[in-house]
Amino acid sequence: MQRKSEGIKVPQSVAPATRTKAVTNNAAGGKGPCGDLAGDAGKREGMVGKSGPNDPGGLVPRDKVQQLQRTLWVAAKRAPGRRFHALYYHICRSDVLQEAWKRVRRNRGAAGADDQSIGDVEQYGVERFLEELRTQLQAGEYRAQVVRRQYIPKADGRKRPLGIPTVRDRVVQMAAKLVLEPIFEADFLPCSYGFRPKRSAKMALLELRLLAKKYHFVLDADIRDYFGSIEHEKLLLLVARRISDRRVLKLLRQWLEAGVMEDGSVLRTVAGTPQGGVISPLLSNIYLHVLDKLWMRHASLGQLVRYCDDFVVMCRTAKACELAETRIKAILKRLGLELHPQKTRRVNIFDGKEGFDFLGCHLHKRMSGQYWEKSRTRAYYLHCWPSQRSMRRVRARVRELTPRRRCHADIREVIADISPVLRGWGNYFRTTNAAAEFISLDGFVCRRLRRLRVRRKGRHIRPGELRGWTREYFERLGLYRLRGTISYPGKPPGRRPA
Repeated sequence: MQRKSEGIKVPQSVAPATRTKAVTNNAAGGKGPCGDLAGDAGKREGMVGKSGPNDPGGLVPRDKVQQLQRTLWVAAKRAPGRRFHALYYHICRSDVLQEAWKRVRRNRGAAGADDQSIGDVEQYGVERFLEELRTQLQAGEYRAQVVRRQYIPKADGRKRPLGIPTVRDRVVQMAAKLVLEPIFEADFLPCSYGFRPKRSAKMALLELRLLAKKYHFVLDADIRDYFGSIEHEKLLLLVARRISDRRVLKLLRQWLEAGVMEDGSVLRTVAGTPQGGVISPLLSNIYLHVLDKLWMRHASLGQLVRYCDDFVVMCRTAKACELAETRIKAILKRLGLELHPQKTRRVNIFDGKEGFDFLGCHLHKRMSGQYWEKSRTRAYYLHCWPSQRSMRRVRARVRELTPRRRCHADIREVIADISPVLRGWGNYFRTTNAAAEFISLDGFVCRRLRRLRVRRKGRHIRPGELRGWTREYFERLGLYRLRGTISYPGKPPGRRPA
């Protein structure tokens, strides 16, 4: 006869002493009921401290940082109005800082204003560096350093200001992002695709191709100087709707008001977020979540597809497209933003009348030749291929890697520098109708490599040797081939003639 444990009652006179002994035996560093050390007790891991199986023969527990993120996301999803107050401790956790360092090191990046690079940190000692950083955070002695400003050229000839925080600040920003991102991800809407986990620009382009079956007018919009126009107070108020931990809000304010160093002088910033910081994409999505949320009230005008500050509104009629622009301007005015007059326009894509550029691609409706041959019906689908700006950019990069002075270098070294560029560029556009552009770029690369071979040979080139330097010859030496790598995400919507 088996005895049920639930039926056994502890006398009241014995219960308090038993509880006290149990607490003492299970303290940090003490012994458990079976004589083993209770090494995992007293770690104060919060909501995720008891996650995972206790059976040694059971499933292997997941990573603790992933458990933390999952728990925060579930808590935020179940309670949309909840404000989280105990988050600063999680940012200071050693495992969170360790994961933040791994991601910062994976992203690489240049040194900040203190001239300390990732290699310098590794030489100094990663564990020592993280432990000192954790001690500063726990003691409240951490202070954000100024951001080094660097300018990168844009496609239109102007320069884009880029802020490069120090490695120390990047690690803390990444730790804060690991903790804060799941909370706000529970609120973000499906129309946002930029800088979000498990979302990409390819998904945004695919959504546009599906919406183009019913919507024939497009508002192609862009925000003027978005990263430099974000108002700090409004942004912190939006963050405070979900975060009530004052120490976390203080961290965010430090990063926003840290200032920038340019030509040796420090300039204090009163608006904007440093474009290039680890936490900036999350803050920008929080700021523009107001646009996504308010647009849901006017969803009858069209469908919004947004990638950070670049967004598109797909409308059914020209009047709806005009009204959508008016409503968008009103919403952005409340945020202290405005549309770029030169980069914002209304486009009629019905039956391929006009096209527009979005996320490096040109989108244009084309008639399906297969439907016309089979049933003599005109069916138009939104095709997508690399824009002229993207083609000029990749060609310019190939020219930089194949200057005339590299004619005496080993051709295999030149090919080893070009192939990663072609592979990365091709992986982005391989799900589009880019067959003609891939063939054109393959030919351009081969001509550049052939010129290097001809210049090296000079007058000593043998008859017929030029005909042997074909595309197959360079591919045997390791050149990446773009032709034949097109892979549609679904059934291809017709073909575009090369």
